[in-house]
Amino acid sequence: MPKRRIGVMVESFRMGLRPGIEKAAAIGADGVQIYATSGEMDPEKLKGPARAELRRFIEGKGLAVSALCADLGGHGFERPEDNKWKLPRSKRVMELAVEMGSRVVTTHIGVIPARKNDVYRAMQEALSELAEFGQSVGATFAIETGPEPASRLRKFLDGLPAKGVGVNLDPANLVMVTGDDPVKAVKTLKDYIVHTHAKDGRMIKKEDPAVVYGWFADGGIEDVRLSDYFIETPLGEGDVDFPKYVAALDAIGYSGFLTIEREVGKSPAADIEKAMAFLRTL
Repeated sequence: MPKRRIGVMVESFRMGLRPGIEKAAAIGADGVQIYATSGEMDPEKLKGPARAELRRFIEGKGLAVSALCADLGGHGFERPEDNKWKLPRSKRVMELAVEMGSRVVTTHIGVIPARKNDVYRAMQEALSELAEFGQSVGATFAIETGPEPASRLRKFLDGLPAKGVGVNLDPANLVMVTGDDPVKAVKTLKDYIVHTHAKDGRMIKKEDPAVVYGWFADGGIEDVRLSDYFIETPLGEGDVDFPKYVAALDAIGYSGFLTIEREVGKSPAADIEKAMAFLRTL
């Protein structure tokens, strides 16, 4: 069985960068995932010796960087006019990830259409460019699951010209929004999975994922409409069958991180500690 490493999304603690890193170490995490789109982690601000110093700080706590997050908001890479600035910023995050000792950058890319239309072609062009860049610098730009079934994402990935794009498999997104089976998704996407999220949830009411992610793009996670359709729960309390999900990851030889992400709740630190204990029992 591959070694199973558990990470934590630093922002889930809601206490800032370095206190969040220290908290992750204190609860026994193996690594951290960090947003690198603004503030101290913005690649345009974090330069030269400061990058090396932060990496030493993280490694000094006994942690690795599981991935950086380059989610720039909005509609992902669906719109060519947005891609003009999103592509260079995404590349800078990939470069930063390599310097921080990670080779994974995760993000939502928008909703891949079922048919090849202008949106599909815009996304394919953007991700092709990022795939080639990632391959050149030794990083993988990992698409987070959720907006479309795993089979459609697999077909999209198979159509890219280079291997610098992969998958960040978030089982809760598949359950909450798409209604797809995370265990089957592992098998479908096995050749591309480079990072995973440990998150749980439940669908309340079925809606077109393109509509749901459109609300998210326009209003963020706080958009009140979202609560009518799904709920994120603590690990083990939603509809993700974690024993089967983790067993599926083991079966494909996945040796990367299970990174805990907690986007809601009044006591995220307590929820993360419970999630850590829950994952250790599997």
